[in-house]
Amino acid sequence: MLNRFTADYLDTLGIADFRPAPKVSGRLASYDGLLMEAVGLSLPVGTVCEIGGHGDSKVEAEVIGFRGGRTLLMNLGGPAPLLPKAPVRPIGPPGEAEVGAALLGRVVDGAGRPIDGLGPIRGAGRWPLAGKLQSPLDRGRVLEPLDVGVRAINGLLTIGQGQRVGIMAGSGVGKSVLLGMMVKAAKADVIVIGLIGERSREVADFLETKVAGAARARSVVVAVPANHSPVLRIRGALRATAIAEAFRAEGKKVLLIMDSLTRVAHAGREIGLALGEPASARGYPPSAIAMLPNLIERAGTDVTTGGSITAIYTVLADGDDGNDPVVDSARSILDGHIVLNRHLAERGVYPAIDIGPSVSRVMTDIAHADHLRAARVLRRHLATYEENRDLVLMGAYRAGADAAIDAAIACHPVVMEYIKQAADETVSLDDAVAELTGVFGA
Repeated sequence: MLNRFTADYLDTLGIADFRPAPKVSGRLASYDGLLMEAVGLSLPVGTVCEIGGHGDSKVEAEVIGFRGGRTLLMNLGGPAPLLPKAPVRPIGPPGEAEVGAALLGRVVDGAGRPIDGLGPIRGAGRWPLAGKLQSPLDRGRVLEPLDVGVRAINGLLTIGQGQRVGIMAGSGVGKSVLLGMMVKAAKADVIVIGLIGERSREVADFLETKVAGAARARSVVVAVPANHSPVLRIRGALRATAIAEAFRAEGKKVLLIMDSLTRVAHAGREIGLALGEPASARGYPPSAIAMLPNLIERAGTDVTTGGSITAIYTVLADGDDGNDPVVDSARSILDGHIVLNRHLAERGVYPAIDIGPSVSRVMTDIAHADHLRAARVLRRHLATYEENRDLVLMGAYRAGADAAIDAAIACHPVVMEYIKQAADETVSLDDAVAELTGVFGA
């Protein structure tokens, strides 16, 4: 023991610019199962701390704020066998994510720890969890289409490289299945998937069915199920975005999938309410909604490197309410949204894409004139049919009374066949456009 102390002491004396640094430590003052308060230490928000529990057990927590001279922390793990005045020590600086090619084919949790049983991740780079702020002029326009393998999206809601799109629907309408179809067919250099706040069963299912084979080798998965800490859920979303940003900085075309943006907002709501923020719309504190633009705006095209992040977020509409605060906020920020309709799903139309309220805001920049014209014709027929659907089904409409309604009724079976697609079927962008223009081109 004395020899080790002497050696360490003499080694430090040999460093010319040695500056003694005291070890920071505090004590746990209160804990209510979610929020912890510590005294005796001052740390920046985002710092990870280790708290001594009963016996040799230790718990990790993250600093989330301050109140009355106390440091507020939130548990990053499960049940914590903590005692009053337990020691609190910082163990990590505010957030950095491991990034780079070393993560390809791997699955990590919200803290960046590998959970796929393939051992530690070696040779990874570092990137700030909060990202690097860019000038608006560093963002390029969306000018090239991205083939996602879904006929209705390729033809009627064409997605561009660098676009941010939301898939909006209530629970059980097919958001995850549609995501899987897009992941399997997407033409991207790297696919980053954030499974945030979903069921644990879905993680294994997504890996085995949606990113199997060749797609797995160019994918990175960040999985943080619903039973994890709200801080870890937010960290998982930030980590997935940071990994995508690092690949974009290398000039790669990245597809970022996040399932779901609403669960990220739910985690922000839990933290905000624990900090005492006033609840506003539907119980969401202002910070939970304000967090969404900071996350979404990090995706896009980089003019400097030529890389891009095409981001697809699922947005859960609680109670099938299209005016839910999260849905409404996301819709105002995103470059397009795909709405899934429960009534279509009940009629056996999958994917249950409601073409009317769905829109791609960049489609006019990336599709040619014939394609756009045919898409408008299909939309017009579908809108006319839906407006008069009740009359047609009741038999109250007499054929020949209106030429537009007659055309809509005649085209409706073809329109629904165009929208329908089996989950294991892939339709290329060229085939989807050719079929659309061949039937509805004027």
